[in-house]
Amino acid sequence: MMQKVKWGIIGPGSIAGNFALGLAESEAGSLFAVASRSPERAHAFGKEFGVNADKCYTNYCDICADPEVDAIHIATPHPFHAPQALMAIRAGKHVSVEKPAGLNAAEVEALREAAAQEGVFFMEAYMYLHHPQITRLNEILASGDLGAVQHIDATFGFAAGFNAESRLYDRALAGGGILDVGGYPVSAARMIAGIADQAFAEPTSIKAVGQIGQSGVDEVAHGLLSFANGVTARIACAVARDLGQSIHVTCEHGSVTLRNPWVPGREVGPADTVLEIVKDGATHQEDIAAPKMLFAYEAEAASRAIIAGASGCSYPAMSPEGSVGNAQVLDAWRREVGYQVVGEDAATIRMLAGVLPANNERMKTHEIDGVANPVSALIMGCDNRDTIAEGAIMWDAWMEAGGTTFDTAFVYGGGKHEQVLGEWIAARGVADDINVIVKGAHTPYCLPQAIGAQLDISLSRLGLDRAAIYIMHRDNLDVPVGEFVEAIARERDAGRIGVWGGSNWTTERFDEAVSYAKKHDLEPPKILNNNLSLAVMQKPVWDGCVTSNTPQTLEWLRKTGTMHLSWSSQARGYFLDEALRGRLPASIGPDVCYGSDTNEERRRRAGELAEKYNVAPHNIATAWVLSQSFPSFALIGPRSPGEIVSTLRSMGLSLTDDEVAWLNLED
Repeated sequence: MMQKVKWGIIGPGSIAGNFALGLAESEAGSLFAVASRSPERAHAFGKEFGVNADKCYTNYCDICADPEVDAIHIATPHPFHAPQALMAIRAGKHVSVEKPAGLNAAEVEALREAAAQEGVFFMEAYMYLHHPQITRLNEILASGDLGAVQHIDATFGFAAGFNAESRLYDRALAGGGILDVGGYPVSAARMIAGIADQAFAEPTSIKAVGQIGQSGVDEVAHGLLSFANGVTARIACAVARDLGQSIHVTCEHGSVTLRNPWVPGREVGPADTVLEIVKDGATHQEDIAAPKMLFAYEAEAASRAIIAGASGCSYPAMSPEGSVGNAQVLDAWRREVGYQVVGEDAATIRMLAGVLPANNERMKTHEIDGVANPVSALIMGCDNRDTIAEGAIMWDAWMEAGGTTFDTAFVYGGGKHEQVLGEWIAARGVADDINVIVKGAHTPYCLPQAIGAQLDISLSRLGLDRAAIYIMHRDNLDVPVGEFVEAIARERDAGRIGVWGGSNWTTERFDEAVSYAKKHDLEPPKILNNNLSLAVMQKPVWDGCVTSNTPQTLEWLRKTGTMHLSWSSQARGYFLDEALRGRLPASIGPDVCYGSDTNEERRRRAGELAEKYNVAPHNIATAWVLSQSFPSFALIGPRSPGEIVSTLRSMGLSLTDDEVAWLNLED
């Protein structure tokens, strides 16, 4: 007899009932448990679908803790998908979660990473992708018989009468068309546009219009997508207008139309459908037999993947990576329409439990004179979070990991990134518990008079009274250094700056500032904020950048004991696997900015030492920065909680002086 996956369901609603019916027709899976906050609903669902009474739970933690449950299907309202999926994943359960898996791409990425960390299956439940008609559509288009795909029309819109208490119209429940059914046309467009590569394609352009209704959710939304391979797509969704349900694919020599793409046989099988195919002007229909009900195909595919030890489903079904890409498009679509979902403003921002795995290396911290809070050895760069929802996932995880210090700048994101960080600080009430490194006076406004003016704006954006650490973002050799020291002194006298330093400054200029400050009884700079990475910068990442990994600067740092804060401490990913090094634009990528024969040897040595310590080469590179004989801190720019986790492994390393020298070719 075939091994069967024992499934539990959280949230006994209508779509959970569909999944339960699908499991009843599955050979590889069976329904074993159910959980609801309502005892009556849990037991009624269990009775209807054959679940033993002792497996009808009223606490979600209990179903996740049941050792007999192999996998859990999440079918609660949208805002609960991500937190409940994380709960199940961290309990070691395989997870299928109804769409949308998260309210934004950052949440979906957190789920994908968590599942990978725990070694469990993760699937966003786009059941239609498992139907035989999608398999056949893929075969027809991939064969090239109709020529290359040119354009896709995909629509899912229905008219549900307005009801302020309905989840479809309730912003608090992430209502609206885009999050409820918009993922269907988006996933179809991405799947079909990627036919040639047999992978979901990512649009290069997203334009959209829509209608925001009286309850604040998108009632109707239309979008236009463009892909790098020249394919275009028109997508549409609605909860307040009958737009129909269809997929139409235009190719060079014909077309394929699916009149019932999303929910054929939702309640009961068979789920037979018809493909309308036009080739060179001739039309014919192809019957697609699907003897089972729709959800049986999804339940069977997920169960078989779990038995096979897969991390997720494969194209054309929704893969974990495909779910992240889908969420990114939904985010962009909502931005274009102007729909900000619950959790994307300071008033509703939430905290997800379980974003980080247990038993991470703990962050090291150091006391610095003049800074009230301990400063974490690793410092979180805050130049890549455009919304508080994206930021909260990262920054909550950072504090959970023991991170205390955040780096931002007046120019980042045109001010948006300071504003978003400030919203999070206020929402969490952590202004007195963290350190924010504030940077200002970037070229072309690297002028003494700009320091105070920009600091006014930065502190206002951040919601802070003072900058515990202030860094001049650039130097201006046309200005006498004393004028900068005097400008900083005025802000210190006003109580708005604590310790200070300079970024992309030469040691000669730094010494000059120290001498001027001491001569005039003013506070000297204490922090040099240049690039310091195991790989030596060959091409400046941006104009005016300065590296500290030179024999002269390293000797100066060792001699003076000056505190160093390294930007791009991991050399823009130079020490990552080759497949991961291409994520940045080629013109400023790691192999362009750091590529050289000597750096290649450093990378080889980092790999050799990584094998010795059972870590990754980039952990060795980070440890090299932190293991200097002078006070040295590393600024990092993780894009996801998983990147925080991978970087934390460097906290368990303490390189010897000989290893530090050997890695940097000083042996």
